[in-house]
Amino acid sequence: MKLTIERAALLRSLNHVQSVVERRNTIPILANVLLQSSDGGVKLTATDMDISIVETVPSQVATAGDTTAPAHTLYDIVRKLPEGAQVELDSNSEDGRLVLQSGRSRFVLASLPTADFPAMSDGNLPHRFVISAASLRALIDRTRFAISTEETRYYLNGIYMHATESNGTPVLRAVATDGHRLARVESPMPDGAAGMPGIIVPRKTVNELRKLIDECEGDVEVSLSETKIRFSFDGTVLSSKLIDGTFPDYEKVIPVGNDKLLEVDCHQLAAAVDRVATISTERSRSVKLIIAPSSLILSASSPEAGSATEELEVSYDKEALEIGFNSRYLLDIAQQVEGETVQVLLADGASPTIVRDTADESALYVLMPMRV
Repeated sequence: MKLTIERAALLRSLNHVQSVVERRNTIPILANVLLQSSDGGVKLTATDMDISIVETVPSQVATAGDTTAPAHTLYDIVRKLPEGAQVELDSNSEDGRLVLQSGRSRFVLASLPTADFPAMSDGNLPHRFVISAASLRALIDRTRFAISTEETRYYLNGIYMHATESNGTPVLRAVATDGHRLARVESPMPDGAAGMPGIIVPRKTVNELRKLIDECEGDVEVSLSETKIRFSFDGTVLSSKLIDGTFPDYEKVIPVGNDKLLEVDCHQLAAAVDRVATISTERSRSVKLIIAPSSLILSASSPEAGSATEELEVSYDKEALEIGFNSRYLLDIAQQVEGETVQVLLADGASPTIVRDTADESALYVLMPMRV
């Protein structure tokens, strides 16, 4: 294999594929990226056996072929080359090593046999639909903060996506929860998604996909079965296993009797929570909300740091109540709100609270209270 490629194009693709490669690997070949060159381009593939990313980049191919190279080392080398440089990759030497040359720099990298590189088979993916990258970004951004990191509850370690109806309208719904908060966001149902099974997309896959579609302006083709999913866009293909588990009935967590409506400026609330929480203990991060007609007082205290209070003007006309929340969780939700005003629907100081974005009815958040 021998080819020449622009540094910027190679760096961009290496940045995408090397991020799925674990820093510590018991299987040596999984630390490598597979390079396959053919007419007009080179295909880069990396996998951790659960996720694989394949990206094709235009290049000047002198000799078609394939090889493997240490993913993180190759990325670091290309990253440190000067901008605008041309990179020549040559694996035609008899010792099987990959030679990288750029200007006066020359690197010789150890290579492993391409035959050892695992082939990820997607199998049959009967359900296919197309969704805009912007819609997919919105579904991810507004739910992934609530994904659980508790490995024992593995079925919560991802975003649950399924086809359903909302007020009689077909929607694609994304849900994530860690038991303390829940995020539920909807997007119009794409053509072809109606018959899809409910799936749980793993946290690592969600994060890798979000990075990949950050600059994507077009559509993303989604193909899936009950065990695997594939996202295709802009010369990139991400394939992943799905979490083999049953997502809990999240509808039971969403309260229906919350009749006390509090409306407050979202930016003012987030800033006040952030300031007051400076005092709360690092372990609990708790903040108390003292709610009265037209008034909201935020307070926090700790034996070491002292106490803090801040008052906000709000729209509220029910009886006074006190409720406590984890300030980090409250801020995570506030950051997802696109409108100026946030609605907080309460029942009492010990029941789950609903938070809604006045600018987007498709988003709903549930927050569990805590004792303060």
